[in-house]
Amino acid sequence: MTIQAHLASLEKKHSALEEELQSVLSSPSSDDQQIAAIKRRKLLLKDEMERLRSKTRH
Repeated sequence: MTIQAHLASLEKKHSALEEELQSVLSSPSSDDQQIAAIKRRKLLLKDEMERLRSKTRH
């Protein structure tokens, strides 16, 4: 898999997590631990995307 393809895959996962987060937040019985876990996963994906982007700039 190329870096660009991997980056696109990570971006899709990040977007899916954002949708999941919005869904959980709009639920009246939202679970703080679930919200924190989703945010953590989003942050890990974002960090990985930034790492890949910095590799392609050099």
